[in-house]
Amino acid sequence: MTVKRTMDRDAPGQLTLSGAYAVCRAIAKREAKNFYYAFVALPKPRRNAICAIYAFMRKADDLADDENVPIAERRAGLEAWLAGWRAASAGGATSDPVFIAVRDATLRFQIPLTLLDELAAGVTMDLDSVHGSAPDTYATFDDLYRYCYLVASVVGLVCIHIFGYTDPRAEKLAEETGIAFQLTNILRDVAEDAERNRVYLPLEDLRAHGVALDGLLKRVKGTGPSAAERALLKEIGGRAEKYYRSADALMPLIDKESRPALGVLVEIYHALLKRIEAADFDVFLRRASVSTIEKMRILAVGMMKMSWMRIAG
Repeated sequence: MTVKRTMDRDAPGQLTLSGAYAVCRAIAKREAKNFYYAFVALPKPRRNAICAIYAFMRKADDLADDENVPIAERRAGLEAWLAGWRAASAGGATSDPVFIAVRDATLRFQIPLTLLDELAAGVTMDLDSVHGSAPDTYATFDDLYRYCYLVASVVGLVCIHIFGYTDPRAEKLAEETGIAFQLTNILRDVAEDAERNRVYLPLEDLRAHGVALDGLLKRVKGTGPSAAERALLKEIGGRAEKYYRSADALMPLIDKESRPALGVLVEIYHALLKRIEAADFDVFLRRASVSTIEKMRILAVGMMKMSWMRIAG
C-alpha cells in the first residue's frame, strides 16, 4: 500500500496539521476506553490517523446521542456538521481540527470517502430508529448485521486502510471482525440499552427462545437472567465467537508494523466476551469489563511485539 505524504501547512491563522492531530489524540485518549490501548501500539503516522477517525466518530455519536436535545434538533445538528465535513473534504476552508486531521488521513492512507459516508449513515440509523415510546428493535439477525456493519464493520474497513493491506480478502475479514466487536458490545450493554428503550437482540431470536420483549424492557432491578435468556445470550455469544475467527485470519494480511495494534484490539474485545461467558451470560447484575491493569498487560505485550518487529526489520 502506498502512503501519500502531505505537508504540515495551513493558511495564516488556521490550526496547523500537527495541532489538529494533537486535538484528535487528546479526544481519543480521553474517550476511547478500548481503542486507545491499540492506538498506542501503532507507529505515529498511523496512530495519528486512527485517532482522527475516532474523533470523527466520537463527534458524530455525541451529536446523535445527546438525550437532552430533542430528536429534530439532534438530526439538524448532525446534518449541519456532516455538511461541513463534506465541504472540508472537497477542499473547502475549515477551522475544525477534526476535519483538518481526517482530511489529511484520508489522503495519506487513501481512505475512500464513501466509508466515512457509511460511518455517518450508521449514526443516522441509530437516530432515525427512535420512535417516541416504541422500543428500538431489530426484527432479524440480518437486520442487526446491517446495523453492526454501519457502526462497527465500516470502522474496521477504515482501519485496515490505515493498517495497510494488499490482499482484498482482508476487507471481508475486517467486516466480520467489526461484527464480532459490536456483538460483544451488544451483549455487555443489554441491561443499559433496555433502560434506554433499546433491544438489539433480534426479535426472531427472542421468539425462538421464548423470551418476552417486555421481560427485557421492564425488568425488575436486581434479577439475573432466566434459563431462556441465558440460552438466547449464549447463542449471540456463539455468533460473536465465530466472527472472532475472522480476526485471526485478518492478522497476516495487514502490514507487519500494524499487527501488534490489531492484536491488542482483538484481545481486549475478546477478553470482554470471555468475561461475559465466564459469568454464564449474566449481564444484568453486573456490567462486564476488562480492567485497566489487564488492558495495560495486553498493551505491554503488543508494544514488545512492535519493538521486536522494528529490530527484526
